[in-house]
Amino acid sequence: MKATLRYLAGMAGPSGFGSNSTAEQVTEDSSCFLPSTLTALITGASSGIGAETARVLVKRGVRVVIGARDLKKAMEVKKNIQKESPKAEIVLLEIDLSSFGSVQRFCSEFLALELPLNILINNAGIFSQNLEFSEDKIETTFATNYLGHFLLTEILLEKMIETAEKTGIEGRIINVSSVIHSWVKKDAFRFNDILSGKKYNGTRAYAQSKLANILHAKEIAKQLKARNARVTINAAHPGIVKTGIIRAHKGLLTDSLFFIASKLLKTTSQGAATTCYVALSSKTEGISGKYFADCNESKCSSLANDESEAQKLWNNTHAFLHKRLRQATI
Repeated sequence: MKATLRYLAGMAGPSGFGSNSTAEQVTEDSSCFLPSTLTALITGASSGIGAETARVLVKRGVRVVIGARDLKKAMEVKKNIQKESPKAEIVLLEIDLSSFGSVQRFCSEFLALELPLNILINNAGIFSQNLEFSEDKIETTFATNYLGHFLLTEILLEKMIETAEKTGIEGRIINVSSVIHSWVKKDAFRFNDILSGKKYNGTRAYAQSKLANILHAKEIAKQLKARNARVTINAAHPGIVKTGIIRAHKGLLTDSLFFIASKLLKTTSQGAATTCYVALSSKTEGISGKYFADCNESKCSSLANDESEAQKLWNNTHAFLHKRLRQATI
């Protein structure tokens, strides 16, 4: 109840920011201590929270690589950002997170640029009311929101560790998650059932993918710590934002209920605030494996906090992906 009241009132937490804070506000002081050579890679930055995250990072002097499925939309975002920040360095690369082949091609193209990689923001996400399958024959929501980002992170992780070692600047990975991860119960979180879309429900599939994003952050944080790597990974809940995903949910609500709910939604700039805060704030240095909401460290569900569940999911995912990728090369 207290958390709800704090959210509605926009009260600031220990970080000095809260639910009403915008991405520009939470990064206002970051330019004072940020090096001028930071490079950030953001998936799904052709609209919504991702586009706003890209705009604000560029405003703070960060070189931004946008990974997008629709390069035409991404080009419009780039043009709009450059109107505000004429000296902006923005690179556009095509990626379809639901396709393992596309993720691999994207990574090859990015690595060929020989750019450093300081920040990786796994932002892209979809919601589908209907059961659909990717070209790899996997339920599309899980493939896009979780598996694609898992593979992307795995391929680029060494580049991030190498960049941190060479520059002395901490690398940061942010998995964009959602508070509805807490709707998932342990007995309903079965890897093979999720892959196949068994007893599909759109909202449950979305929640499962967002739980997986947090568990992924937990396990990778543990692995990075064991390697003494100067790279952190955290999960961030942007809040319920007026984006295309919410519009996709509208069909499940009556118009009147949606109207009432929409008054509680965040703006895109408020939605991008937590991601930008975790990516750039000096206050998040050294923090890893945590879950953030409203620009403050927050509590996730007990299932999302289960280290054994995180390790099991990583093991299952790693084995599944490498089996599929081997088959693809035969």
